[in-house]
Amino acid sequence: MKTMNQKPKSRSLLKRIWRHRVLYLMILPPIITVFIFHYIPIYGVQIAFKDFSTKLGIWGSKWAGLKHFKTFISHPFFPRIMWNTFWLNVVSLLFWPSSIIFAILLNEMRSMKLKKVCQMLTYAPYFVSTVVVCSMCRIFLGRDGLFHMICNVFGKDFVNLMGYASAFPWINAVVDLWRGLGWGTIIYLSALAGVSAELVEAAKIDGATRLQVIWHVDLPHLKPTIITLLILRMGSMLSVGFEQIFLLQTPLNLDASTVISTYVYETGLVNQQYSYSAAIGLFNNLINVVLILAANTISKKVSETSLW
Repeated sequence: MKTMNQKPKSRSLLKRIWRHRVLYLMILPPIITVFIFHYIPIYGVQIAFKDFSTKLGIWGSKWAGLKHFKTFISHPFFPRIMWNTFWLNVVSLLFWPSSIIFAILLNEMRSMKLKKVCQMLTYAPYFVSTVVVCSMCRIFLGRDGLFHMICNVFGKDFVNLMGYASAFPWINAVVDLWRGLGWGTIIYLSALAGVSAELVEAAKIDGATRLQVIWHVDLPHLKPTIITLLILRMGSMLSVGFEQIFLLQTPLNLDASTVISTYVYETGLVNQQYSYSAAIGLFNNLINVVLILAANTISKKVSETSLW
């Protein structure tokens, strides 16, 4: 009886797949991409626990255990690298609410032409190459750049901001803000589109001002989206974009710009210490997993909103 029941079920499943074959074909490329670039590379994680040699290969290399992890933790620059990575993320996180505020402002615009112009101007920087953006930043803050000209207008001495380690986190955060402000509003605008028009009208009939409608209607509706994105953001607190940091680095700001990603590049690709750099990357990912688990647990207890 079981085999008789299993055959009709399998046939019905195949029929449903064939009926929706176009949809399955649409999701096939992303599935293949994720499998190739996210699951197959997991095989190479084991070199973090070995003294990897290109001649011997992954399986032929000698087992090293936790040696590379201990080497990284005992490194004299370990506290500075961890602090720089964490501090850069904290400074960027201070500008994170700007996307929420900008999304609310766009949602309150009555002129559709002005709204589209603002969206186009803020979306455009996201599609500009990181190399171009960092080059523009270095030119603007350079000795012959816009910042130097402004200092001359006001009779002030030129200050090379790219040479100050204390200014680097804020420069990086402003560049992130300029590039991602418009792009970051897309999810919030989509969430605001789901706000009930009847609820807004009822609030206005009760005498609520536009600020009160935003505070009591729009923000509570955005709350689950904000918390979800914040949890995901906490899961990458020790992951800083390599390209932008590397391109904004100068010999004078290395004390603040040396982070985990640039250190992995230096040890892995420049110095060819593959096992050591793999151990650092794995250590970074483990810390991120702990952070996202902790953020999800706290959010679930405090706000009853969580990823799982």
